[in-house]
Amino acid sequence: MIPALHAGAQFSDSVHYYVKYASTGSVNRTQDGSSYLLNNYLSFKVSKQKMVLNADAGYIYGKQNSALTNSDFSASLNFNLYQGDNRRFYYWGLTSYLKSVSLKVNDQFQGGLGAAYNIVSQPGALLNLSNGILYEKNDLLLKDTIPDVYHTFRNSFRMYYKFTISKIIVLEGAHYYQQSLRYLDDHILKSTNSLSIKLRSWLAITAALNYNKINRTERENLFMNYGLTMEKYF
Repeated sequence: MIPALHAGAQFSDSVHYYVKYASTGSVNRTQDGSSYLLNNYLSFKVSKQKMVLNADAGYIYGKQNSALTNSDFSASLNFNLYQGDNRRFYYWGLTSYLKSVSLKVNDQFQGGLGAAYNIVSQPGALLNLSNGILYEKNDLLLKDTIPDVYHTFRNSFRMYYKFTISKIIVLEGAHYYQQSLRYLDDHILKSTNSLSIKLRSWLAITAALNYNKINRTERENLFMNYGLTMEKYF
């Protein structure tokens, strides 16, 4: 999921709100079989001068020839805490939950703290790096059938970018590398990229590429889809 950050935003001490909903999907049916995939994502953000609170959730459902391929639910709640008027550097906190058929994750909880810095912070351009430590509790399936219940601490590194061209074209992405501090062969990769073309101030056509890999389960998924994105500031 892409964090609800916005380049060059300036906030007074009043409260600002932002909501975003995206829905994409595909259906394919031939004489040899059928497949379909539905992807829904909802994000909500509350911003003040010294603090930003983000909440988001997503659900992906898919079948191929009547066999379930995706029933993937994810949700997260995180905050950014700023020092004074300097919005380049901030502290963050995160809790998240994942349940995924495609990645063989029965339950996964993450929670932790870290710091981030905006290397580029201009109207229309944002480049951000962050790092922190997460506690993670897992209930996984190895080799599709072997239960694996354990907990670990991870170092979580993220690169996030957002570029806006002529207030119409928006290129946005977030890339994560999360290495276990306990197991060398246990790491998680997440990558999200999207390109949106605004039709209205609140409506855009969006194409997105999402990749996830959990090394411990030896599972990965890749989604490339397009659809409509609706967003509103108030």
